[in-house]
Order: sequence, then C-alpha cells, then structure tokens
Amino acid sequence: MRAVVVYESMYGNTHLIADAIGDGLRDATGIDEVVVVSVHEADAALAPGADLLVVGGPTHAHGMSRESTREDAVRQANEPDSGLTLDPDAEGPGLREWFDSLHRLDTSAAAFDTRIDLPVALTGRASKGIARRLRKLRCHQVAEPHSFLITTETELEPDEAKHAREWGAELAASLAAEHTTSSR
Repeated sequence: MRAVVVYESMYGNTHLIADAIGDGLRDATGIDEVVVVSVHEADAALAPGADLLVVGGPTHAHGMSRESTREDAVRQANEPDSGLTLDPDAEGPGLREWFDSLHRLDTSAAAFDTRIDLPVALTGRASKGIARRLRKLRCHQVAEPHSFLITTETELEPDEAKHAREWGAELAASLAAEHTTSSR
C-alpha cells in the first residue's frame, strides 16, 4: 500500500509533524511506500494513486490558512527580533488552493493540524476544514481530525513529534483493518 502525507507549514512545526506521521506510517506493516510532501510539491496527480492520503496544515484564524493569513505569517517572521523562521516552503499557495485543483479521489484519508495549546473555542481547528474538503472529494476518513499542539512561542509542545509518529502507526493499523474488512 502507498501512503501520501501532504502538509502546509509556515514556521516548520506542521512540517515536523508531517515527517513524524510519515515515520509512523513507514514503521507499520503493510505500508510499502510513504511520500511526505509539501503542498507546493503536491501536484494533482500525486493524491489519486494513494491508498491513504493524510493532509495537514497550521490553524490560522480558526481554520485553514488563507492567502492573507499566510502573508501575515511571512510579515511576522520578517519583523526584527521576531525569533520566527519560515519553513522553506512557507510562501506560495496553501491547502485551499491545492484542494481546488483536485477531483474525486475515492481513497482513505485523515486530517491533522497544528494549533496553539489553548481551548478549541479560542483557536479553532484547521483539521475540521481539511476533513470537510477530503469528504467532498469522496475520501473515506480512517480517523477523526487530529490536532498537534504548539506553544505560544510557536514551538511544538513536548512529545508532540512522538505523538504524531504514534498517530501515523494508528492510521496504518486503521487502514489495514479497513482493507481486511472490505476484502471479506
């Protein structure tokens, strides 16, 4: 089976989480190939060949990023003494634009986000919007949308990368169970 992890990242946290999810998928039995790719490199032909599509991005203004929120993130990183470093793939189109380039997929999928470690009522969750877009593409969700937490200083909370690796392994197990059930 082939798994594809597509991520959008501004300051590198979502990129780190995507890599950890990919590692968890690689460790799993039954996954032959794992591709972890930035949304900027994920052309419309990549997703249709996947048995599992995992998509994630940062939470901006209670949901998925928009052009204006990405531009604001770049502006913040460029401020003197901001302490922020842009991910190499931060600038350019995001998940919304990528989703707009896709057509019906009919594959298994999962959605994740990174968000500040505060109540969801205050932060929102990009993963909910990502899951909604995946459903519109006829993807079958193998897991509930998942959040990985960052500090207010935009660093991953302790053990979040480990948590992401474990979640990747759980996704692989869910996919294997789904394939076993459907082959009966």
